[in-house]
Parts: sequence; C-alpha cells; structure tokens
Amino acid sequence: MTQKLTLFDLDHTLIPMDSDYEWNAFTTTLGWHDPVEFNRRNDAFYEQYKAGTLDISEYVHFATQALRAQGAVKAEAAHAKFMASVVQQAIQPQALTLVQQHQAAGDAVLIVTATNEFVTRPIAKAFGVPELIAIQLARDPQSGWFNGEIAGTPSFREGKVTRVEQWLTERGLSWDQVESTFYSDSINDLPLLEKVTHPVATNPEDRLRAIAQERGWRILELF
Repeated sequence: MTQKLTLFDLDHTLIPMDSDYEWNAFTTTLGWHDPVEFNRRNDAFYEQYKAGTLDISEYVHFATQALRAQGAVKAEAAHAKFMASVVQQAIQPQALTLVQQHQAAGDAVLIVTATNEFVTRPIAKAFGVPELIAIQLARDPQSGWFNGEIAGTPSFREGKVTRVEQWLTERGLSWDQVESTFYSDSINDLPLLEKVTHPVATNPEDRLRAIAQERGWRILELF
C-alpha cells in the first residue's frame, strides 16, 4: 500500500495567527524589546513575508535576538506562559479534528513551518503532532544556546520541499512512493503545494486563492 503523507503549514493554516509575530509581540509586553523600534521592524518583516520578499536569515537573526539574550531558562518559562495565554486560546476544535482525522486514517502527519523550532515545537505538541519540520536554530558550541543563525536548509519557500525530501530520504522513501497532501494558506508555500499529490489551499490569501481556483485545487475554509 502507498504511504499517505499529510503535511500542514502552521500559521494561518492550523492556527488563525502568525505564531512568530505573536511570540515577538508577547515578549515585547515582558519588556524584552524597545516596543516602538521592535514593532516597526517586526511589522516591516511581516509585510516582506506576505509579499514573498523576506530574507529569512536576516529575519531569524532579528527575531531571536531577545530570546538569545534572555537565556534558556527565562525563554522557556516565557514560552510556557505564551502557550497558555495566547496559543491555547487560538487553537480551534475544527483544526484539531482535521489533524486527528488524518492520524486516525493512518497518515504520516507532519507540520512544516517557516517559523523557528523554539516557537513551534510546543505548538506542534499541542496538536499531538510529534513530527515537526521548522527553521532549525544553530547553537553556540560553547554555551549550547542559540546563536542567531540557521542550521541547515531553512523550511521556507523552496526549502520546504528540500526539507520534506530529506525527511522522506531518511525513511527510505521518495515522492513517488507516497500519496501526499499539503494544507497551506500562503503563496510562499506554492513550491510545496505544486509538489504534492493533493494541494489544499486552506484559508488562502488572495493570490493563492486565485491560483487554486485557476488550477482546480481544493479550497478549505477552516476558520
């Protein structure tokens, strides 16, 4: 039997928000940033992301600056509060049900996101998804803490295809050995949507909606 592989983008696909943006907004309330300057830059990066022009390495260095300064203990404690006060409130039952339906059908289920692993691993856990492909954060060899760089290929745009291919190869699989589905809202995910067997434009932004309609892809309004 052909293995079924179901991939989910995270932000605005499974949750009705951008987790990285909201994490940075949350840590601003903790006094980790100068709110005016940080919000100005954060908003600018977010607009670049939506426009498809984001330099992911530059953004990750910026977005993890305060996290790196706080250290592991404070950062992890803050993230636990973020999960309780922001993320858990945003997770909607229909999104959980969709994930669980694919799991119950025996699919291999992965979350594939361009947000970094520190922010997203607890969110994937909240969805009951142990397999996460996210931006991997490089660590300083002496301190063991993040250094602001990206490790390996970033799971962003074409990089999502590369990272999923790596995941398949590690399991002795290739694209032609799986029946694959990918749910995403973003035009940035067009390379992976074009690669899978069943692309699903989920809560799609206008440009992706137009492409989905033109190509006859399924469109899902999850929330």
